[in-house]
Amino acid sequence: MRTTPIAVPAALAALLLLTACAGAGGDEDGDGKRESTACSVDTVSVEVGPASAAPAAGDTGEVPVVLTNQSAACTLDGFPKAALVGISDSATLNAPPAEGAKAQKLTLAKDESASFTLTYERGTPRDGAFNAEKLRVELPGDTSSSVIRAFPWTYGPVASAGQGSHKISVGAYQQAGD
Repeated sequence: MRTTPIAVPAALAALLLLTACAGAGGDEDGDGKRESTACSVDTVSVEVGPASAAPAAGDTGEVPVVLTNQSAACTLDGFPKAALVGISDSATLNAPPAEGAKAQKLTLAKDESASFTLTYERGTPRDGAFNAEKLRVELPGDTSSSVIRAFPWTYGPVASAGQGSHKISVGAYQQAGD
């Protein structure tokens, strides 16, 4: 008996191949849900500073934040989430992405580090500056029970930019180290 080959469009063949491989380990844990590879504050150490603090009102300061993965490979995808918290948790000031910054996706193997920089202009309280007590850091995509780390903010008030905004921004993640 002679068989005739059947022509299968390339897109259909690729789809069938991907469907066949979906349950073979990898990204699924058997219940059809994808496992998160996002870095978690439970498995990443966070270090703030040393900073290049703004010494006087009108000066610009930079506060580096370094994240070091302590566990299995994980991913940082998007912008860092950083916010200043007012005295006695009275108010929160979220740091928007720096103008022109482009988010990137970084994968950190165990013991690898990434960093980002928080840039601010020092202000004076009488001119509408935000008087912060803590810096709060969250990781994008982190779903652990303790998604926030807080650090003392000792760099002075953040200058007002008018209309309820302030002169603070966060840069994109950068690979740190060698």
